[in-house]
Formats: sequence, structure tokens, C-alpha cells
Amino acid sequence: MTRAFVFPGQGAQTIGMGKALAEAYPASQAVFDEVDEALGEKLSDLIWEGDIAELTLTQNAQPALMATSIATMRALEAEGVAVTGAAFVAGHSLGEYSALAAAGSLSVADTARLLRTRGQAMQSAVPVGEGAMAAILGLDLEAVRAVAEEAAQGEVCQAANDNDPTQVVVSGAKAAVERAAEIAKEKGAKRAVMLPVSAPFHCALMQPAADVMAEALAAVKIKAPAVPLVANVRAEAVSDPDLIRPLLVEQITGSVRWRESVLYMAAQGVTETWEIGAGKALSGMIRKIDRAIAGKAVGTPDDVQNVVKSES
Repeated sequence: MTRAFVFPGQGAQTIGMGKALAEAYPASQAVFDEVDEALGEKLSDLIWEGDIAELTLTQNAQPALMATSIATMRALEAEGVAVTGAAFVAGHSLGEYSALAAAGSLSVADTARLLRTRGQAMQSAVPVGEGAMAAILGLDLEAVRAVAEEAAQGEVCQAANDNDPTQVVVSGAKAAVERAAEIAKEKGAKRAVMLPVSAPFHCALMQPAADVMAEALAAVKIKAPAVPLVANVRAEAVSDPDLIRPLLVEQITGSVRWRESVLYMAAQGVTETWEIGAGKALSGMIRKIDRAIAGKAVGTPDDVQNVVKSES
């Protein structure tokens, strides 16, 4: 059984995530403490008892989801499952940072600070209300690229997330994305859903945020990960810190090639994925990409116990 550990992105956040893990595993509690200290605030209070609207703000959601993923990883490690038990790590957008922290490439404190900076930079890159994202359901990547091109009309409109064979997300200027949603329906999309996001991620409008992240990433130590990272913008494995750094910058404006990343892992012999942290969104996408891959979601003490039992 060849396994990959995958780490969720924005949208998976819920109030209370990771709390049971922190209560059950001192090593998991220590992760939330470390993130609180790194940020100089009690993000854990917001995660466990706060308001979902505040948690969903991108500068909060990004470090919060990472903290929950790493807390889950520490619980697995306490039960004898190391990250090196996986052939690859991969993450969806911000999940790429969680993957790198899990693989020891970035420290948890540095990752928390980077994601807070990333969230703030992505939020401030485009004034609220000027950008948008929409999920196009029922058209493949090539069809959605053609839709985005037709809808652009001189504005930015790009295929931002190639999630699975039935879902591609477009991102860009609000009017262009709204046009894309209409054109997609005319071209046979089952649905086109405007997403409740606060900024148009993974498109050229995010260039100011990419510039901020280039500076922030230049200042942190990145080590070779304990297992290779399947990078969002490459959809192939990388381990060289000198390559990981620029790819994390490129990822801000580049497409999340999730479907291709999963196909790459399958081609390398991966037969099982463990989704580490909040939610089950990636497991659902993976099932649509390759039914031969068994997906498990690990985010609670019970989940940890179940996967550990299946190991023995």
C-alpha cells in the first residue's frame, strides 16, 4: 500500500476543529500553543469558540487550518505513524504550507507567520468586491480555459483551481467571472456557482501578494522535506528547498493543479491518501479523479485510532 498525506485548503474550516485532538494528545495541544505564540494572539480561542465569519477571514483561516493539520499529524506521530510512512505529501493551496510543515521543511512557527502574512497580502491585493471566484461544474479544464478567455474581455479571468474532472474554479475581476459563469452555462456546464471568498485567489490580480510572499519566504529557513512534496504549480514531486521557495511564490498567482497532482501520485504507485486535518473535501475530489485510490479523512482522535488500527 503506497500512501500520500494530503492537506486541505480554505473552505474546510469549522469552529471547534482540532479541539478534541488537543484534549486527547499533549503533542497536538503543543501545536496550537506554538501557533498562538508565533502570532502573538490566541488563535486557538477563535478556532475552538469563536465566530465562523471571523475564522473564515483568510488571514485567520490559513494559519488555523495549518494548525489543525499539524495537530493531527502530531497525534498520528504519537501513535507511531510518521510522515515518512507516506511516499509523498501534497496540499491544496495553503495546504501546501501544511504539507511542508508536516514534512519538516518549515518550522510550525514560521509556517504560522507566513500564512498570516499570505492571508493579509492576498486580502489586500484586490479591494473587496472587485474580484470574484466561481466553481464551474461539469466542464473540463480545457473547456473552462476557453470560457475564461472568452469572458475576460480585457479583464483578468483565469482557470484558478483544477480540482477534479467535474470542477474547475475560475478567478479574476468580478464582472469577468460573472460573465464566465453565464458563458459556462451556455456551453453545457451543469452549474456555475459564485464562491463565498473575499478575494480572487490564484490569478494575475494576486501579483502584489506574490511580491510580499517572495520577500517573506526569502527570510525563512526551508529544509529539504522528509518526503517529496507534489507541488501545486508543477503537479510533480520536488524536494530541493531552492525550488520549493519560488514555487510557493508562483503558487499565489498560478493555478492549483490538483487533478494533475493526484494523477501524478497515482502514476507513481500511490493507492491510498490520508487527508490530514479538517474536512473531507480533498477525499471527495480524489475519488472523482481516480476511483482506484482509497481515501481516508483523519481529523479527530477516533479517525487517528481507526487508521492506526488499520496499520497493525
